[in-house]
Amino acid sequence: MSPLQTLRGLITLCLAPILTFLVSLLALIDMFWLRRSEWKAQQFPRWWGKTICRLAGVRVRVEGLEHIDPKQTYIFAANHASQFDIFVFQGYFPYDFRWIAKKELFQLPVFGRAMHRVGYIAIDRSHGRQALKSLDNAASQIAAGKSVLIFPEGTRSTDGRLQAFKTGAILLAIKAGVPIVPIGFNGSHEVLPKGKLLAHSGEIVLRIGTPIPTKGFTTKDKQQLTVKLYQAVADLLEARHLPDTEQEQTGDTASQETGA
Repeated sequence: MSPLQTLRGLITLCLAPILTFLVSLLALIDMFWLRRSEWKAQQFPRWWGKTICRLAGVRVRVEGLEHIDPKQTYIFAANHASQFDIFVFQGYFPYDFRWIAKKELFQLPVFGRAMHRVGYIAIDRSHGRQALKSLDNAASQIAAGKSVLIFPEGTRSTDGRLQAFKTGAILLAIKAGVPIVPIGFNGSHEVLPKGKLLAHSGEIVLRIGTPIPTKGFTTKDKQQLTVKLYQAVADLLEARHLPDTEQEQTGDTASQETGA
């Protein structure tokens, strides 16, 4: 990494938490005092995502928008290779959507409150009745018109290659009765691999695939649809992000985990 990029990386690292707090505070002010809609409050996290990318010297290209209808509700399911996947989708995806996040994040001061006010959806990543209840609640909100982005791998890839999918994403889509859209992030791992602090400059390509219908399917079909979704996401990725082997990459259990 060049001295200039090291400096950019340090500036991004230092400013990111400050920007996160500022954007959360502005969103709360906008919702509490100006009484604007959740959709209009999305301008703040959108600015947040773009600003962090620009600070780090990251260029973003979005492909495949013609595959989706901005008036339709979807579950977007993406590979997760870097923290910059979040910045890129938040900053450069032009249509309305919300995040699904683990419930613990909603307990953070200011940030958690802002997530709640702008309509993000909490999910319990434990096991048992509470997890099922939170999954049903998330499905209800999605069915009511909230598109969301989830990461079926459950966590960031350590080497930038596609990992096995958990079936929670498909279960959520089946329960909500909405199409699931494959998303491929290319280049984000090179910008900021898991475990690293300083971002590199570079280009990230966000590819949007063709929606996969879920109506008419039941929870018994979750494994079949998970395999289909995995292949659809893999088709959007460059070779460097594909697994080394051709073995089946889907999970065997009906995990409820749907976020990073």
